[in-house]
Amino acid sequence: MKAKKNKKEHPHATWAEIEVAVDEQINQLRAQLLQDMVQMGESEQWKQKPEAERPRCATCGKPLVARGEQTRYLQTTGGEAVKLTRTYGTCPACGVGFFPAFMKS
Repeated sequence: MKAKKNKKEHPHATWAEIEVAVDEQINQLRAQLLQDMVQMGESEQWKQKPEAERPRCATCGKPLVARGEQTRYLQTTGGEAVKLTRTYGTCPACGVGFFPAFMKS
């Protein structure tokens, strides 16, 4: 564990210094878990589904059309960046575009 190694390398670290080091590790772990969970939940094949089963536009309710994969970066509450590659969709009726995996279909 990185925390134990850090304590061995800095045996006289203060409580505050130890807490900062632990928080940094927790923030990195949070970002990795979020990225893994969101990517795992991505319905990558929605673009190949029949129109009736595709995610719908939040504005007008029409089925979305896939417009390829795009990468998006989000920031966690811990300040870490999370990279997500998702299928981007647009509405053929009203032109609204978004990543449908972040919304309910």
